[in-house]
Amino acid sequence: MINVTRPDLPPIEEYIEYLKGIWENRWLTNHGPLVRLLERRARDYLQVKNLVVVANGTLALQIALRALELKGEVITTPFTFATTTNVLMWEGLTPVFADIDPRTFNIDPVHVEKKISEKTSAILATHLYGNPCHVEMLAQIARKHDLKLIYDAAHAFGVEYKNQSVLDYGDVSTLSFHATKVFTTGEGGAIVFKDERLLEKIRLLINHGIASEERVIIPGINAKMNEFQAALGLCGFEHIYEKIRSRKRLYEFYKERLAGTNIQFQKIIASRYNYSYMPIGLENLHHRDMVYSELLRNGIKPRKYFFPLTVQFDYLNKKGKDLVGHYDLKHAADIANRILCLPLYTDLDVSVADDICKIIKGKKM
Repeated sequence: MINVTRPDLPPIEEYIEYLKGIWENRWLTNHGPLVRLLERRARDYLQVKNLVVVANGTLALQIALRALELKGEVITTPFTFATTTNVLMWEGLTPVFADIDPRTFNIDPVHVEKKISEKTSAILATHLYGNPCHVEMLAQIARKHDLKLIYDAAHAFGVEYKNQSVLDYGDVSTLSFHATKVFTTGEGGAIVFKDERLLEKIRLLINHGIASEERVIIPGINAKMNEFQAALGLCGFEHIYEKIRSRKRLYEFYKERLAGTNIQFQKIIASRYNYSYMPIGLENLHHRDMVYSELLRNGIKPRKYFFPLTVQFDYLNKKGKDLVGHYDLKHAADIANRILCLPLYTDLDVSVADDICKIIKGKKM
């Protein structure tokens, strides 16, 4: 089976070299030397000042929300991975859903502003598939209404907007280093923030609130990255440019081979992109599901990222109401019904991508 993604792993010899150091010093966790080195390398590569690595991308987002001490409602997108919505609920916040821009697939700032109420404390937007949100408009809205602005940048490792790191926008951005991502530590993630005063608080939050052996000063949790994760990430930095070049070649091949069809491509507004995913929009739900089934029959496993909308999850809609209509999410619903992410990873053979394109072009409405 050709899966939608395949983890990038470094040559095992490179990883073993880091493991030797772990075996020698027996420092496995608790902000060890490899974690500290990974943080420095990540800050340099991403061109950011304040960055803390954590055990996974979900915890990164959860800690970010807790550090900002948000209350009430947070306006967010329904067209995203479950985590973006779930962390709001875990932190006792109420998600309020805004529609998306049907071209970029990201949250629509105009619709965001319409959803602001006296209970709104923040905006949580996703750089979907690594494509930057309308960051300037969202910043204006956040300033105008005195709201915190958080970006779920799980897909946006190394992405730039107008030649500036996309992580420079908003109050806080969070990254995921999951196995499916361009840059991976197996699991893992990072919190990037503008206000340097948050650094000490975030360090406390990810380590049980422990200030010293005898002082625990806030209710934290265990969100620390370990040395084995950090070692894998450090190996990844040696190959990151090569990986992104390979992804770019495949991404552009797909677009060239599928040009002239009724397929919709996401409008990319990044000045530097990482080619995390290969999303396409088919003609309608029936066409999407027909193509999906035909690919499966041929040993190819694409994914309906992201279908259904998070607002359609059973636990968010226990009464069976039309929440898509309630929140006026017509564009998000349309894209979710048509979206399909095709296999894209570093060592995917171009001949396989060509076969995928042939199958798609052969399944017309």
